[in-house]
Amino acid sequence: MARPLGESHKRFLQTMMVNGIIDGAKARALHRHCCETHGAHYAHDKLDEFIEVINAQLQPMFMQIRKGMSEEDGLQYHALVNMAETDVTRMSTDYADNELELFRKTMDLIVDSDNGTASSTDILNCADSLQTKKLKKRETEHVLNRLVQDKWLNEKNGDYSLSTRCIMEMEPYIRMLYQDQVKVCHICHNVALQCQMCENPTCGIKIHTPCVARYFKGRTDPRCPACEDFWPHEVPDVYRPPSSQSETQSAAKENTAPTPTPRSTAQARRTKRS
Repeated sequence: MARPLGESHKRFLQTMMVNGIIDGAKARALHRHCCETHGAHYAHDKLDEFIEVINAQLQPMFMQIRKGMSEEDGLQYHALVNMAETDVTRMSTDYADNELELFRKTMDLIVDSDNGTASSTDILNCADSLQTKKLKKRETEHVLNRLVQDKWLNEKNGDYSLSTRCIMEMEPYIRMLYQDQVKVCHICHNVALQCQMCENPTCGIKIHTPCVARYFKGRTDPRCPACEDFWPHEVPDVYRPPSSQSETQSAAKENTAPTPTPRSTAQARRTKRS
């Protein structure tokens, strides 16, 4: 029988429902804040066990707090994901049919690219060929802004990529839909879109850029871990997150578990009924 949720677990879950995804530092800070606020036992190395208690209660609703890595900086994130729906139909309550079609076409562009991104120009061109209903330039830009705000896409200098949340929630769908195009990272074994690739035509493995930084750190003669050929790409530095206030202060300021929005609670109820 699953262990019942304490007030600290409920507060943590409520915050996840509101935010959807938080980075590892904030998750650790939130864990401590929830335990201290409600007088529960706190141990800094027990976050995974703390989340397991919550996940046991979420399992009948086909939801889970899952841990994953950002392709951009290699940092760990925790996301509340819906396991009952693994494709873009999960977004149908928030987006119109033509907006979902635009998102699918954006995914096509990102997966087909060499660097895991799609330019705003290419996406705008796709909006003219939608089968459902064409979108004007201003409408397309508005949809893209919403997709970024809702944490399905990332945007940097006019280029769009799949967000960490999107990959964590839709990885099974991405692997199935693009099985002939998508490869996994040779190091972490997750889907690799923003990555470097071995140039040996008989090898061709892919490695996430953050995984490249960690794997080849300190090596003067980097070699492909699969075929031993010289690794010709620039090896980036390991990403170091900017210094900030203490994690506890961060949690108290940003993650004090406001009351879940109607949309979050409604989604949870719909999932439970399904």
